Amino acid sequence: MKPARSTTILSVRKDGQVALGGDGQVTLGNIVAKHDAIKIRRVGSGKVLTGFAGSAADAFALLERFENKLAEHPDNTRRAVIELAKDWRTDRVLRRLEAMLAVADASVSLIVSGAGDVIEPTDGIIGIGSGGAYALAAAKALLANSNLSAKQIVEQSLKIAGEICIYTNTNIKVESL
Repeated sequence: MKPARSTTILSVRKDGQVALGGDGQVTLGNIVAKHDAIKIRRVGSGKVLTGFAGSAADAFALLERFENKLAEHPDNTRRAVIELAKDWRTDRVLRRLEAMLAVADASVSLIVSGAGDVIEPTDGIIGIGSGGAYALAAAKALLANSNLSAKQIVEQSLKIAGEICIYTNTNIKVESL
């Protein structure tokens, strides 16, 4: 069986709001295995939004570790992400995990990569997963050329990615702060 391949996760900041969303498709090889997966979560008493791309089991393992780091560093999302990245980079088991996390709270948006990198996009827009680049491009265009809210930009951009990327569908879930 081929590894799972799927997902588009997008986060946008605008006018003091942040929205994070994901599609619902899970693909095994060239077969769609699920249409309505939920790849985004609220953690940290609902103050932090997360989305994951990559192997589902690996992503859940990382998400659980991130929640533990967030419990150790409440109200300091950046520190929790950095501590997760340190563990990810140095732990022999974690280094084998194939997933990425997008994390956003009221003040910061971060990408945590499989190499243990922590990246804070300059413009606050995050696009990860198979359709991440398509959603990112659509979000940048909508942000610059529309009056849509952050949540509306995420919804529309994910729909555009779902129409282009074969590993992304238009069954969209979005959370906002």
